[in-house]
Amino acid sequence: MFQDRTDAGNQLAELVRREGVTADIVLAIPRGGLPIGRPVADALSVPLDVVVAKKLGAPNNPELAIGAVGADGSVWLNDALIERIGVDDVYVERERERKSEEARVKATQYRGDAPIPDIDGKRVLVVDDGVATGATTIACLRQVKNAGASHVLLAVPVGSPSSLERLYREADEVLSIEAPPHFSSVGQFYRLFEQVPDEVARTYLRE
Repeated sequence: MFQDRTDAGNQLAELVRREGVTADIVLAIPRGGLPIGRPVADALSVPLDVVVAKKLGAPNNPELAIGAVGADGSVWLNDALIERIGVDDVYVERERERKSEEARVKATQYRGDAPIPDIDGKRVLVVDDGVATGATTIACLRQVKNAGASHVLLAVPVGSPSSLERLYREADEVLSIEAPPHFSSVGQFYRLFEQVPDEVARTYLRE
C-alpha cells in the first residue's frame, strides 16, 4: 500500500537504484505518471519528459478499451474484444486518427516550446503510477520503440499480474514493486489516489 504517488515514486526510485538500472531519460505517462517519474529521474540524474497515448473506447461505451494509440500513431488493439463485440474497421481507424491527434496535442501542452526528445539509440525508462489493463502502456512502449530507443524498460509501483506478463513482451525489462494476485484497480493500492490536474502534472517537468 502506498500513501500517495509521491511515496510510490520514492519507493520506485529506490527499487531502480537497488536494481542498478541505467537510463538516458525517464518518460512518464501523464498525468499520474509524472509524480512517479520525478523522483525516479532525480535518482538516475537524467531528464524527465512525457510519452502520451490515448485509450480507444468501444462504440457507445467509451470506458471500455478496445485498444490505445500513441501520439505518433503507434497502436495496440485488443483484437479478441473487437471481434467479440463486433467493432468494424472503419470505426477503429476513425478512432485511431482522432485519438492519436488528441495525444499529439496533449504532448505539446506538456512540453510547451521544448522539442521532442531524441531517444534514438538511447536507454529509455517508462514510468506510470500503475498498470491495470495495460492498453495505453503498450501504445506508449511501442511509441518509444518506434522512435529508435535501444533499450526500453517499464517501471511501475503496482500492476495487474496478467497485464504485467503481457508487457514483458513489449519492453526489454519490466519492474514492479507489487503485482498482487487480487487486483481490481490501481487506486486500491494507494491511500490517496486523487486525479492529478494537468497544471499540477506539468510542474514536475520543471523541477
